[in-house]
Amino acid sequence: MRLAYDDYRQERLKVITRILREQKIESQEELIRILEDHGYFLTQATLSRDLKILKASKVNAGDSGYFYALPSEDELQSREEVYKQDFLRGYVSIEWNDCMVIIKTYSGHAAPVALAIDNMRLPSVIGTIAGEDNNVLVALKKGSSGEQFIEELKALIPEID
Repeated sequence: MRLAYDDYRQERLKVITRILREQKIESQEELIRILEDHGYFLTQATLSRDLKILKASKVNAGDSGYFYALPSEDELQSREEVYKQDFLRGYVSIEWNDCMVIIKTYSGHAAPVALAIDNMRLPSVIGTIAGEDNNVLVALKKGSSGEQFIEELKALIPEID
């Protein structure tokens, strides 16, 4: 059942992307109505999560007000580079077991490292919890392993030792 939902979400994200590239959408309510016309019925909370996944944001259109826009490929690559650098600046070591990974960080770097992992959208990761100061817990999806996490991370950041 989970795979079917993930496929449904991916299709919905594609539709949202197409709509935002073709139209100037001023509100989430307007986007929800358009999505309903396309057969997608969702709550405002779900739409907010979808917009976050797509990294959509409201941009100023001058006298016309604000509308939702997606970042360009250059902007996405620039952000990815920032996340990689945040990770490299902050992490000290990585250890894991069957279902979780613990990343030790320099003091004060737990939040930026957790945010970097979240934004890298690694397939094996459910999410992260940043400790107050120097630990990050990375929860892995069922069937994923610490080794898989490390492989995915090294594919994005080869500089990791």
